[in-house]
Amino acid sequence: MRRIVCAVLVLFAMQLAAAAGFAESAKASNPKVRAITGFVRLDKENFNREIDGALAVLRKVKAGFNAAGYEVETLRLTTQPLGELVAGMSESDALALLKRLDDLSTKEEFIPNVGPGMVHDSDDPKTMHVLEQALSTMPNIEASTIIADESGFHWKTIHRTAELVRYVSEHSPRSQGTFNFTATAMLKPLSPFFPGSYHTGAGRQFAIGFEGAGVVIDVFKRDKGHVEKAITDLTAELTRHCAVAAKIGEQVAAETGWSYVGVDPTPAPLGDVSIGAAIEAFTGAKFGSSGTLTAARIITTAVKAVPQKQTGYSGLMVPVMEDKLLAERWAESSYNIDSLLAYSAVCGTGLDTIPLPGDVSLEQMERIFADVASLAIKWNKPLSARLQPVPGKKAGDRTEFQDPYLFNTTIHPLP
Repeated sequence: MRRIVCAVLVLFAMQLAAAAGFAESAKASNPKVRAITGFVRLDKENFNREIDGALAVLRKVKAGFNAAGYEVETLRLTTQPLGELVAGMSESDALALLKRLDDLSTKEEFIPNVGPGMVHDSDDPKTMHVLEQALSTMPNIEASTIIADESGFHWKTIHRTAELVRYVSEHSPRSQGTFNFTATAMLKPLSPFFPGSYHTGAGRQFAIGFEGAGVVIDVFKRDKGHVEKAITDLTAELTRHCAVAAKIGEQVAAETGWSYVGVDPTPAPLGDVSIGAAIEAFTGAKFGSSGTLTAARIITTAVKAVPQKQTGYSGLMVPVMEDKLLAERWAESSYNIDSLLAYSAVCGTGLDTIPLPGDVSLEQMERIFADVASLAIKWNKPLSARLQPVPGKKAGDRTEFQDPYLFNTTIHPLP
């Protein structure tokens, strides 16, 4: 009898070990979930309670992904636009509120975004002064401006955005505050990816974004040089993971009363999970060589074909300093700002984490922002520009950022 009991216990233990091994294997083969982003409308009276309630919903989503074998990197909260969040406050009170949000985000382990400092060209530019100081002194707060939308160019915002980028580069530790800010053009509300995320509604919504560059790598290695097959296979792989997101999202929405607004299938890279490496696997040449534009088109075509509710960029993300191999190729000058704008014509996300010389003028930055806005308006597509000047550095110098998500590279001459 004892032998039978022992045998049963051993078998049970083996089954548990096998199940655990299967879960770990599934987790290893699945892309990470980069962002589970909640959209909230806060007021200073119910500040903590509203954040606690939002985080409870996002943690339900995270638990669903964990159970399905996915690792979740970050929980994120996007508030109403900054001007609305701090309406009627003095500058000191507004900064105190943002500091409270920044501190709470460290304690509760989420990333906060206060939306655009200017949504419309007619918005009060004084809000941008509050944002300049917040980005220069608070490590977690993220934000943006909207430099173009269906109404056209926001020329005042473009000018004020250039001023903000210069100020933050000169006043934040190691000039890294610019990493938490971007200018967006033609980007709709409810994107899960930061810093461009924003919303203008009542909140109680959430969206999901994957770190999917590894999925592209696997498909492109297998389908090297075969365009149509790569489109078909990548669409299928992205669809498989987005279907999981939709199932979990709809389930949590039904349980909580929040709204699941969709998934952004953009295959975000980070570090060694490199979209640059994926494209090189397909072309057999360095990123920036002939064929890069075609590979960019393949990715975007597959992303757009995913038959799930989509939100955000839904394109190709090429962040120069967040992708280790892209940072290396930038240092080698295998591509540049003009290359990135060309790739954006078949749908990228614009100019992301671009290191610039410290003496870049306001007029030069305004022209870069205007180029991104022009392309976005021409093709009616969402693009962004995250520029990172480094005071004291010139073309040919190497950046010296100290951030685990930024890979240092060489600064190019201004175009």
